[in-house]
Amino acid sequence: MHRHTKVASVAVCIATAAAIALPVAAQFRKPEDAVKYRQAVFVVMNNQMGRINAQLKSATPNMQVIQSGASVVEAVSKLPWDAFNQNTEFVTDTRALPALFKNEAKIKELADKMHEEAVKLNSVARTGDVKAVRTQFGVVAKTCDNCHDDYRAK
Repeated sequence: MHRHTKVASVAVCIATAAAIALPVAAQFRKPEDAVKYRQAVFVVMNNQMGRINAQLKSATPNMQVIQSGASVVEAVSKLPWDAFNQNTEFVTDTRALPALFKNEAKIKELADKMHEEAVKLNSVARTGDVKAVRTQFGVVAKTCDNCHDDYRAK
């Protein structure tokens, strides 16, 4: 098993375990713990998006790497959102802007859209159609930007 596949498999296992565990809000004793959790999820997501992007830029994209990355992106795309609670707006070691905590309905809408598009990316990746993956990858990346543009410090 390739190193990246092992990492992706471990990430999927962790994500699955986290998704079926206690509600996220109940998992954190301190707001700082919630921030660390959501930042870790975003690191995993960003890493996998980077792996997919690198393959899509390659002259010979490795569909196994793309499929593995898309699977992880889908799995973790539901995880960070509940960790934007518990007074985490007062934690200073974060790039989240104050507006993020004042627009709960909009954030939920954006989060749901991102997850929906991540599910589509995973589905498209399994077809092996590189052109379709490129298109859907761009859609997923745009859903990430939708939050980054308005709710994350540069």
